[in-house]
Amino acid sequence: MSRSQLVAEHLPLLRRYARALTGNQASGDAYVGAMLEALLQDQSLLDEQHGPRAGLFRLFTQIWNSVALNDDPEVTPFSSASERRLSNITALPRQAFLLLSLEGFSEEEVAFILDTDVAETRVLADTAGREMAAEIATDVLIIEDETFIAMDLESLVKNLGHNVIGVARTHADAIALAKNKKPGLILADIQLADGSSGLDAVNELLRLFEVPVVFITAYPERFLTGERPEPAFLISKPFQPAMVSAVASQALFFQRNSRNKTPKAAAS
Repeated sequence: MSRSQLVAEHLPLLRRYARALTGNQASGDAYVGAMLEALLQDQSLLDEQHGPRAGLFRLFTQIWNSVALNDDPEVTPFSSASERRLSNITALPRQAFLLLSLEGFSEEEVAFILDTDVAETRVLADTAGREMAAEIATDVLIIEDETFIAMDLESLVKNLGHNVIGVARTHADAIALAKNKKPGLILADIQLADGSSGLDAVNELLRLFEVPVVFITAYPERFLTGERPEPAFLISKPFQPAMVSAVASQALFFQRNSRNKTPKAAAS
């Protein structure tokens, strides 16, 4: 497999990680673009001693920690008061937490990616976990038509200290539940059994109010093409509880509380 094919194979999930880290598609893609430009200029920058995927994430991390793209108002994710809270949290703990919980790297691989050792990686992840656990509990709407998955999500959300306002199995159910009580977080499947769309339901709700959303799908690659607006927070099925916890906590960090802003669609 050629170097370009290796990069292309791992690019969708790297873009997902970049968006989870920044909370913004444009900002995440800007960092990935900067990494690709650096790699095109010097292919020796890709250190593959732990495999090409870990090597790409390591190079991305070097770019993220050294290039101040967040200073560009066109791509900065820290545009609201609540988002600026995230900028006060040390970057390395967030990266360690997401690399372990969202991307599923081993502690050894994360240490390689972050250029630390395993002991420090554990400390970083624990630090981020404590900071995220301190997030205020919120009301959660689950949009999921598969009964057992919905039950797992409901149990997980409650164990994280949140309150589940309801489980919607269709587009119509989701709208009705959200209008009855405004959620502080939405976990949404994209394709529902009755043929309706969780994505459409979320976009309809986002036209009414702002709320962080985590999408859950068995086919994440279909939504990571770069050809249209993409969900900022995306989890693959089957999922691990730690992954849901990490992404939900990260999404809450980016919650926008400003009532003066016009709600925007998550994707189309």
